[in-house]
Formats: sequence, C-alpha cells, structure tokens
Amino acid sequence: MKIGIGIGELSGRPAELPEVIEQARQAEVDGFATAWAPNIFGLDGITVCALAGQVTERIELGTAVVPSYPRHPTTMAQQALTANAACQGRFTLGIGLSHPVVVEQILGMSYDKPFSHMREYVEVIAPLLRGETVAHQGEEFRVQAQLGFSGSEPTSLMIAALAPRMLGLAGAQTDGTITWMTGIKTIRDHVVPKILEAADRAGRPAPRVVCGLPIAICDDVEQARALAAKFFVVYGTLPSYKAMLDREGVDSPAGVAILGTEEQVREQLGSLADAGATDFLAAPFPVEEDSQASLARTREFLKTLV
Repeated sequence: MKIGIGIGELSGRPAELPEVIEQARQAEVDGFATAWAPNIFGLDGITVCALAGQVTERIELGTAVVPSYPRHPTTMAQQALTANAACQGRFTLGIGLSHPVVVEQILGMSYDKPFSHMREYVEVIAPLLRGETVAHQGEEFRVQAQLGFSGSEPTSLMIAALAPRMLGLAGAQTDGTITWMTGIKTIRDHVVPKILEAADRAGRPAPRVVCGLPIAICDDVEQARALAAKFFVVYGTLPSYKAMLDREGVDSPAGVAILGTEEQVREQLGSLADAGATDFLAAPFPVEEDSQASLARTREFLKTLV
C-alpha cells in the first residue's frame, strides 16, 4: 500500500499558496509516494498540483477531489492535461460530485440526477484525458471535441465513489476511487469487492482504491477521538459520508479515524492494506496542546512507512 499525505487543508495545517507548494516539495523529500490537494472553498486543487509539479521531480500529485458540477468536462480536461504537463506526467485528476448542500444551496444548481451527471461527465472527460476525440450526445452534455498539445500525455482519472453504482462506474471507466471518511471494514466488505467486480467485467486492470482518513499518533486515544469528533463533525452531516459511517457501525467520523501509538497505528494501517486499499491518504490532525509537536510526531511515524 502506497503512503501518501494531504497538503493544504488536508495537511492539518492550512496554509497560503507558497507554503502549500512547500508542503508538496517536503512530501517528496520525506519519501511519500503521493501528495493530495483538496478543492473545497480555498485554493484550486489542480492549480496547486501544477505549481507543485515545478518544484518536485518524483512524487505523484493529485486532487482529492475537484467537484464536477462547476466545470464543464472539457474545461476540466484542459486544466488537467495542462497540470499533467506541468507535473511531467505525475498528475492524477480526482473528481467528485460534492454534496447537495454545496451544489444546490451554494451554487444554485440541480442535484437531481447525480449518478447520471457523473456517468455522462466521465463519458466526456475520460476520452479527452486520453487524447482521444469525444462525440457525446447525452441529456446533460452534448460534446464533440478533442484536446491536446505538444508534449501532453494521457492523464489518470479517478472519481470519489462510495455508493454501489458509482463504484461500478469507477471500476468500469476510470483508474479507481478516492474515498474519505470510509472505515476499514467498509473498504474491505463494500468498496473493494464492488469496484474490482466492475473492473473485471469491463476487462480493465484492477483499479486503485485511495483511502483518505484522519490520522494522529497519540498516547490518549479517547482524548484524540473526542477531538476528532469535534474537528470533523461536519462530515457526519453529509449524506454520502453518513451512509459509509453507518455501514461501518460508528456514530461519527471519529469512529473511523486512525488513532493510537505508533504500534497501534501500524497495525491499523496493516489492516487497511489487507482490506484491499492500494493507497493511504493520510490527513494528519493535532491532538495535543502543542499542535506542531503533535503533527510532527504523526509525520515522523508516517515517514518510517515510506
């Protein structure tokens, strides 16, 4: 299982653009396989990765994840191809539906048919990212286009898939899924079997399963769990994540956080790898009064795994 780390808002230390770029550079120095940039209401994730690609040489840079609704798939593809060129072929585009509260109440758009929207979106963007011509006539998108430029390379595409049909789409037409707030048992019993089955039916290679979870090395697990419950409370209110927490049998995001001493966390990550996760996206968060020391302890442990 590859060990990756969040940057920016996924780093436990939100920062201005220059520092986020430095976080990506440092992630490469520290040996992490991947660095993942979020795309929430701050910095643009694709742009962050493109800029980080200029100061790194080895590390994979990806978005976790860019909402699909605000950007036409041709626009998203053009941005992703450009970012991949900036990263010398090391960029992975992670996209997702976001949530009804964002799409409807903040953006003022319809969230009536999320699966249909994503299916059409993938049918348009996936060929464009491979450098192919797309001719799509659907209910939402009607596109005839081709993108590319000198030096552009095919760009890896993943979607944030949790529900059964979305996992089927991810396995059949993309390079995998990026999950968030999805526990080890649910990865093992729900996510991995469904996405592998879909890929097998479609004759595609086994897809990646990137599992993003909060993580903290600590001596007082109960205190850390109480802090996680407060820090990540909003995710328990979002239907897609709540459904995964219910599957896991926990009542809040704190129930899926990776917490404990170095040895306890090592065991939990071993279980995650055994469950079928191909990548771990570490989202460190502070659990002690000295937040910098707390984050440093977690990061030093993660460095021993890479």
